[in-house]
Amino acid sequence: MNDIFGRLTWADLPFSAALSDPTPSNLIGAGAALLVILGGLTLVIVLSATRAWGGLWRNWLTSLDHKRIGVMYIVLALVMLARGVIEGALMRLHQAFALNGGGFLTEDHYAELFSTHGTIMIFFMAMPFLTGLINIIVPLQIGARDVSFPLMNAISLALTAAGAALVMVSLVVGQFSTGGWSGYPPYTGIAFSPGEGPDYWIWSITLASVGTTLSGINFAVTIYKERAPGMTFMRMPMFCWTALCVAILMIFALPPITVASLMLALDRTLGFHFFTADLGGNMMNFANLFWLFGHPEVYILVLPAFGVFSEVFSTFSGKRLYGYTSLVAATMVIAVLSFTVWVHHFFTMGGSAYLNAVFGAATMTIAIPTGVKIYDWMATMYRGRIRLGVPMVYALGFVMLFAVGGLTGIQLANPTISYQMHNTLFLVAHFHNMLVPGLLFGMLAGYTYWFPKVFGFRLEDRTGYAAAVCWIAGFALVFFPLYAVGLMGMTRRTFDYNVAAFQPWMVVSAVGAAVVLLAFALLVVQLVLSVRHRARLAVPAGDPWDGRSLEWSLPSPPPEWNFAVLPEVKDRDDFARRKAAGTLDDENVSYEDIELPRNTAQGPAYAVMGTLFGFAMVWHIWWLAGLGALALIGLVIGRSFQTDVTRIIPAAEIAAADRAFRRLRRETPTTGRDDEASPANRGRALPEAAP
Repeated sequence: MNDIFGRLTWADLPFSAALSDPTPSNLIGAGAALLVILGGLTLVIVLSATRAWGGLWRNWLTSLDHKRIGVMYIVLALVMLARGVIEGALMRLHQAFALNGGGFLTEDHYAELFSTHGTIMIFFMAMPFLTGLINIIVPLQIGARDVSFPLMNAISLALTAAGAALVMVSLVVGQFSTGGWSGYPPYTGIAFSPGEGPDYWIWSITLASVGTTLSGINFAVTIYKERAPGMTFMRMPMFCWTALCVAILMIFALPPITVASLMLALDRTLGFHFFTADLGGNMMNFANLFWLFGHPEVYILVLPAFGVFSEVFSTFSGKRLYGYTSLVAATMVIAVLSFTVWVHHFFTMGGSAYLNAVFGAATMTIAIPTGVKIYDWMATMYRGRIRLGVPMVYALGFVMLFAVGGLTGIQLANPTISYQMHNTLFLVAHFHNMLVPGLLFGMLAGYTYWFPKVFGFRLEDRTGYAAAVCWIAGFALVFFPLYAVGLMGMTRRTFDYNVAAFQPWMVVSAVGAAVVLLAFALLVVQLVLSVRHRARLAVPAGDPWDGRSLEWSLPSPPPEWNFAVLPEVKDRDDFARRKAAGTLDDENVSYEDIELPRNTAQGPAYAVMGTLFGFAMVWHIWWLAGLGALALIGLVIGRSFQTDVTRIIPAAEIAAADRAFRRLRRETPTTGRDDEASPANRGRALPEAAP
């Protein structure tokens, strides 16, 4: 039997533990598994009942349209965000009652929760969210019809989805790692963790990191090679600059974590000794490889949000972005310096005082270009006609909270202070203070800001404001108390504690977690209400916010070819320039046939085969792993024999669609700032002023 199913047994199902030992912790695990199973079954039933399988397959799963691939990335991110938020709330609730051995989770279950929470939020929420936004928006902003490598784009999504699937499968079959999101050996080595948990972490991370590396290559080549005529580098929107720097970081920062995870897999599976405590192994090599990825990863996460905030501050202040050149320079400096600071993650691990001093100084230096950005955003708002749309609420919350996180980062950059704060909840509060406002608020601002461009209707405002306020207030309630208990000496990853003074702070943090859950629920409610009232919220003319860059010149939603005719760019805010000059609807246009990639099943096939391969490697089902590997290789070879991979959109079809949109835009009444949130806003905003 073991030859067929490897080390997989009936005891690896969570229902087995719940039935034999129905403790609260085991019941929670079984409930989570049941929720995943029922959620999957419900999805299948709904799709079958509505006969939506065909449309889902043709229009989404097999599509190579960068916009649809981007939307699927964001859907994946939101699904994983739901799990990550729930797990975070469970940890906070447990700690509220964990004084003197209280609480409702077992030690291993708590360790599994903080491991999956970190892994999900970094690799399967944050990375897909930002990759999705870049996928959708960058080609539209640079005047391109698609990314440079559409098929590789679909494969990147497939590998990321396969990694996420393994994390979700770990809820149902077996257990995930208890070694934290960083997976440090020797704890995750075979001697200390012989079970399947670290293998789930290894193969989910490996698949996702390969997909992200491919995305980085794709984005970089797209920005280098696909820009419209006249779109020089210094005319690109700031979001494109941050996307370019992120793409370069992806190319160089993701390979170290891919290599480290595969080396750990060799240690665990084939008895190698890269990171063991004996026979020539060196555990610090893993720490260095991981953080060679890990700190550039911080800026992979926050730089796209910086780009989003640059767009939001400019648009909702009715002004040209202040300090564009300094913002570009600051972005590039941050990207370079991000590779020079990784040792500050382990000041306490035996480095010399001189080494720690160098990396501490480099860490403090990186705050300078970040400060430049914040001052430029403040100057953009200065004397602007500020409109407090929902994206602007997220942006303002970010500025205030991110400044606090940055100041605590300067403190932790000092090795002497880091020695005192290492592995305390002060550190946990700090990095959440950077990533929640600095990444999540940015992604939610971008989601709200560009939603009408992608789907053709605005998100409902009232619940949007409520969600934004709850995210900001909930974050402060969850993590500000952790600064206090961290200063009092409470360590991170604490299952229980015996200092009564910690408990009031933990209770406040648990209340904050409930507010964060409410914030996520409001996002869901907002989406449901918006879909229900989409006719009233429709913005077919394409420019609901008085936008300044090229994406707002297109219909909402844009056609699959994006631009009927590639624009001639003459200014950084070219769409704002054309609106001011009254040249939007020039009819003297010559249309040509457009070549687009055909749909292909390669993406879904990579996702299925990648998931099977990873699952087989976790459970040592070697025959299935071999078949999965051969199938993945076969997909590559098979694609090389396909020749009919593009299709032609006739010029007449393009001309008819473009002229209809131009006519619609001319006939749509303009909307002033006071009516921006009303049904009168049909996507033709009245320009505030000349650019």
